[in-house]
Amino acid sequence: MKILVINAGSSSLKYQLFEMDGTQVLCSGIVERIGLENGIITHKTFDAEGNATKTKKELPIPNHNVGLTEVVALLTDADNGVIQNTDDIQAVGHRVVHGGEFFSDTMVITEEVEAKIKECFQLAPLHNPANLQGIEDCKAIFTKATQVAVFDTAFHQTMPGKAFRYAVPTELYEKHGVRVYGMHGTSHKYVSKAAIDHLGLAGKDSKIITVHLGNGCSMSAVRNGECIDTSMGFSPLDGLMMGTRSGDIDPAVVFYLMDKLNMKSEEVYDLLNKKSGMLGVTGDSDMRDIEDRFAAGDEVAILATHMYTYRIKKYIGAYMAALNGADAICFTAGVGENDHGIRHYSSIELEGLGIELDAEKNKNLRASDIEEISTPNSKVKVLIVPTNEELEIAQQTLAVLN
Repeated sequence: MKILVINAGSSSLKYQLFEMDGTQVLCSGIVERIGLENGIITHKTFDAEGNATKTKKELPIPNHNVGLTEVVALLTDADNGVIQNTDDIQAVGHRVVHGGEFFSDTMVITEEVEAKIKECFQLAPLHNPANLQGIEDCKAIFTKATQVAVFDTAFHQTMPGKAFRYAVPTELYEKHGVRVYGMHGTSHKYVSKAAIDHLGLAGKDSKIITVHLGNGCSMSAVRNGECIDTSMGFSPLDGLMMGTRSGDIDPAVVFYLMDKLNMKSEEVYDLLNKKSGMLGVTGDSDMRDIEDRFAAGDEVAILATHMYTYRIKKYIGAYMAALNGADAICFTAGVGENDHGIRHYSSIELEGLGIELDAEKNKNLRASDIEEISTPNSKVKVLIVPTNEELEIAQQTLAVLN
């Protein structure tokens, strides 16, 4: 069975095509700058040994439908194509950012499901409209394929009320859905499941803390494979310090900015989402640049790094309290998998919690698979677990079809 995974953004579209017999990646790519005259498509095909052939095209891509049509042309190319026609694809798995309280699992897409995704537009105005557009375009192009929605928020729907409710009037929750939803659920699910399998805890009592660090960052406390708490809240703004997002902040700061500096609500929203975090403190949002500045002794970069990792440590402590201990702490995503300095400062001086990092192993490992970076004496394992959200979406899509 061939399953195409689609991740449609407002001006981009990522995709991977899987042959599920052995879960081989046949091709992957990204369509960028949708809506502009100078659009870019980067497409890779892979042979049985994983060797890649890369194709890059620049052309006007006025909308997602045109982008998908160009992708289909690459998929069916006479020389480098991986399918004969669109009928070869049995299912399309779509990443949908927000499912509200409607969806706690992966769903075959029906008109009712599409209507509920649309109802969540106000909860994810930058993402859900693009996700739905991708669904509609794929329905028109892959007419024989089953369309399936995998929701970022679904994994977090197992949180108990004490974790997802805010201490605001009940009416705001019941009538307007003001509560913790969380994000990155597909990654947290994949990583926690991989860690449970790695530690031989499948079917047993397990306590896993997942640390997803990219430009966006979030953490989850996972008991027996189910999320019981997560750091992002009503929106992706809450929780950890991120590349451009502030993370946790006193709500009174918002009123101060509006009252004292005469900022409008949209200006505050833009400030906290796009101009804060590491960018706001250092002027850089890319952790690689900040790491270079840290190594050169830049005091601002050093401060920002310790701010960033101190917040991770606080959440580790909070989630170990919520779980009553932990079997493993799992670092994942672009920063979590590749930045040994961030892992180091997030994990040291936690011996009182039973966490002992092997500094040399942490520094020298380049993880392509799950790696343990804790000492043999550490009561809590510290792991690097490479995430694979696209594979998780493909596997969930296959599970729904079966």
